[in-house]
Amino acid sequence: MTAPLGLTRGELARKAVHIGFGFGALSLPWLTRWQTAGICLFAFLLNWLVLPRITHHLLEREEEKKRGFSEGIIEYPLAVGALVMLFGSRMEIVAAAWAILAFGDGFATLAGRSLGGPRLPWNADKTVTGLMAFIGVGGLCSTLMALWVITDAHPVSIPPILMFTCYGAATLAAFIESLPTGINDNLSVPLMSGAFLFSLTALDPGKLSAHSDEILMSLASGAAINLIISGIAWATRTVKPSGAVAGFLVGTAIYAFGGWQAFVILLLFFVLGTGATKVGYERKAARKIAQAEGGRRGARHAIANCGVPAFMAFLAAATAHTDLFMAALVAALATAVFDTVSSEIGQVYGKTPFLITTFRRVAPGTDGAVSIEGTLAGLAAAAILALASLSLGMLGALGWVGAALVVVAAFIGTTVESYIGALSLGAASAMVSKIDNEAMNFANTLVGALAAMALCRLVLN
Repeated sequence: MTAPLGLTRGELARKAVHIGFGFGALSLPWLTRWQTAGICLFAFLLNWLVLPRITHHLLEREEEKKRGFSEGIIEYPLAVGALVMLFGSRMEIVAAAWAILAFGDGFATLAGRSLGGPRLPWNADKTVTGLMAFIGVGGLCSTLMALWVITDAHPVSIPPILMFTCYGAATLAAFIESLPTGINDNLSVPLMSGAFLFSLTALDPGKLSAHSDEILMSLASGAAINLIISGIAWATRTVKPSGAVAGFLVGTAIYAFGGWQAFVILLLFFVLGTGATKVGYERKAARKIAQAEGGRRGARHAIANCGVPAFMAFLAAATAHTDLFMAALVAALATAVFDTVSSEIGQVYGKTPFLITTFRRVAPGTDGAVSIEGTLAGLAAAAILALASLSLGMLGALGWVGAALVVVAAFIGTTVESYIGALSLGAASAMVSKIDNEAMNFANTLVGALAAMALCRLVLN
């Protein structure tokens, strides 16, 4: 047991404001999407220009006093506004994600700092007590807020799965908030929560049942094809044994739920990524920046890059939002190939690698480094996947717009990873550097998929 971290007067005031804003979700049943977005814009301006003067900068942490405002406080209403724009047709999701941000995050800090407890292994600034408070309070309040909105708008239509997904979303958000990524959790927590809630509450068991025969046939075909491909990859020493097994599992899942078209995109990702790894391998090995073991991939690499696409394939098959989740699947793989190709090509041909946070020139292979040459190569690789998915009919009604948004989402996902990697070289390096490469790869495919969902939702709306 460790001593409590303590609550300062400023931190108490910050959390009072943070939690207090959450009660605004009670007004959602009587507001339209645009009215709520307008209020969020007004709150953003208020928090930026007026609140610091009213509070005499009490709400700002020490590092924020120089800029004269709190980044988290002004991003809070922007995050709620983004939720409204993305999920305004499902206000119960907006209310639940808002409650997770306000009450889960708020009470996590209060409990963790006032009660203390064991520190989290991956973040010594956070406690197990705070994590549990986040899940408990966030799950309960998000459930109550969602039910408040649903019962007011649709008194006889309360989906039971919502109660379970609220706690699931709170658990996911609690772990996201505890990760030392350097990204403000006032943005990551509500947006991740909203996407999670939207995805799982959209599940339609009836659709899965209606297509069960087709899925089972695809499962058998996918297993046979992946067994052959995994065996060849293992025999040619392209992957490790564990990578062959994990690749077989995720490949079979993508084939079964996403169809042969999704599997073609997966193969294209594998070919482009492996090819980029082999380019200039001797030069990269001489600089000690090459992939270990000749670029052979293991299970963690397969799961990190293909776990999110496999889940998106399942959601495409199990919900009515097939086009949306297919775009997310392609975006996740496009993000992975963008990241791999830009890194591998940039290490060989990049002339002026620089950190995305400071634009300072650094050596090739430095965490968070980007180059014009590598970025263009990654962009081309992501575009190849997007165009292939379009030609295969995977994007449905989204068409060319969907293909363009996939590339944009891939760029966003890769840029976020570069940003986090660059932070590992700065003042936060002691914390950020604990996130290993596979975890970063999983995160950037998830960000790419969610960015595609967000952009496509705006188009579909």
